[in-house]
Amino acid sequence: MNGTLYGVGVGPGDPELITIQAVRIIERCEVVAVPKTGDGEGVALQIARGAVPNLADKQLIELFIPMTRDKALLNRNYDEAAGELAELLRQGKNIAFLTLGDSTIYSTYTYVHKRIVAMGLSAQFVAGVPSFCAVAARLNIPLTEGAQPLHVLPASYKGADSGLDMSGTKILMKTGKAFDTVKQQLKDRGMLKSAQMVQKCGMEGERVFHDIDAADDGASYFSVIVVKEEEVQL
Repeated sequence: MNGTLYGVGVGPGDPELITIQAVRIIERCEVVAVPKTGDGEGVALQIARGAVPNLADKQLIELFIPMTRDKALLNRNYDEAAGELAELLRQGKNIAFLTLGDSTIYSTYTYVHKRIVAMGLSAQFVAGVPSFCAVAARLNIPLTEGAQPLHVLPASYKGADSGLDMSGTKILMKTGKAFDTVKQQLKDRGMLKSAQMVQKCGMEGERVFHDIDAADDGASYFSVIVVKEEEVQL
């Protein structure tokens, strides 16, 4: 009997924000897979180590996924990762693929999941706490009120700034090295004073900016900006 691949969202950084379901699934899986983008232990694995006592007893698989937008290179690595995992699934092993935040939001796991399902094997998403929800809690603000819509934007990607013109709360993720550009886009629209940012939410080195104009460096991959409209009066 084949095993199942689980895409487990481990939350944004604080091990206390891993769900009970995620911990249970990791505990019962024989194999733990983590995306590896370079040297050092992956952040998702570090988070899981703080919540799953028997993690050291698991078979650990590191899957090299480069931090690039080269689609050909990425597809090749996703194919290789899915092939390696498929072999273990056919051996009857259950696998927990650890991913930051929620596994359905801008997650590397998504691309592996699709390939595993296309092979006729079992794969399931496991929900996690999204980084922007943790950021809003850290900023002590609600994301939406009344009928306000919520927009999640990959800020460093071409054309994403058009989402800033939509009504409602805007979540800007993946700002990275485009931080200065994103800040200028907000300034041009008169939104700078409505924007707040948290870097490395729940992690070591966390920084909170209630005024992002005062932030001299937003290049961290783990930076999330919240642009909130005025409060709704009921």
